[in-house]
Formats: sequence, structure tokens, C-alpha cells
Amino acid sequence: MIWYGLLVAAVAAERVAELVVARRNERWSTARGAIVTGQGHYPAMVALHTGLLVGCLAEVWLADRPFVPALAWPLLAVLAGAQALRWWCIGTLGPRWNTRVIVVPALPLVTSGPYRLLRHPNYLAVVAEGVALPLVHTAWVTAAVFTVLNAALLTVRIRCENRALAAATAPTTPAPA
Repeated sequence: MIWYGLLVAAVAAERVAELVVARRNERWSTARGAIVTGQGHYPAMVALHTGLLVGCLAEVWLADRPFVPALAWPLLAVLAGAQALRWWCIGTLGPRWNTRVIVVPALPLVTSGPYRLLRHPNYLAVVAEGVALPLVHTAWVTAAVFTVLNAALLTVRIRCENRALAAATAPTTPAPA
């Protein structure tokens, strides 16, 4: 259980690193006239992701979940892949990446890196992590609850992002003379 606690702590530390990057990127975007949208769902997202980390530890401890190597090792690989994909997304978007929906008007959509394959690749990383992290130590209730709640949240989040990106990248029509 100690090693699993360390794994969850490492993921939590990664989340803190994301927040540091997001805050820096928010300042960059704001200096360029960024538009912030979707503030309503952000607290739910923070709560859900915090709940994932707490749920992983609580379920393993309270329900005395077993460590099953045949399940754990492949899921550790999925978790590592999710982290790699997430940081590939962050690196590809550079200062435009954020945990919030922040769009700088008139910048073109990024279509390189993982964005040449998927419109929202970071959410694939979130989904994979939400399944893999709990199941590394058979916390199946946490994995199931997170997956269902995350699906609902991503429905809202992706619609919000798509609207913000469409509005920010739409060509402006000059006023008639």
C-alpha cells in the first residue's frame, strides 16, 4: 500500500506542476487579450480530479483492495502513457495550454503534435488516467464513479471549448464603409 500511496502522491505532484504551468500560461494569454469561458464547470472539474486521488487511496485502504500484479503492471503502463500524452499536449500547445478554457482571439488552431490526430487529445489522457490509476490497486468503484462523472463533465467541457475556439478563430467581418 505504501508504494501505491507514493504513486498517487506522484500523480498529485504532477497535478500541482500542471497548475503552475497553467497559471503562467494564463498570464501569457491574458496579456494577449484572452477570453476566459466555462468558469461554471471548473470547480466541479477540480473537485472531481481531487476526488479521484482521494478515492484511490480511500478505497484501497477502507475496502482492503488487493494488489493484482496481472492487472497492475499493464495499467501502470497505461498510466505512464497517459502522463506522456498529457505532457505532449502541454508541450505542443505551449503557452496556450491551460486547465481553464482560455482562448487568445485570432490565433489559429493548433494542428500539430497529438492535435493532428485528435481534436482533444488531453481528454484521452484524462480518461485513461481515471481508469488506470485506481485499477492499479483494484479500486474499481473509484474507477467506475470517476469514469461516469468525468464523462458528464467532459460533455460540458468539450462543448465549451469547441464554442470558445470557434468564436476565437472565426474570421471577423469588417464593418461596412
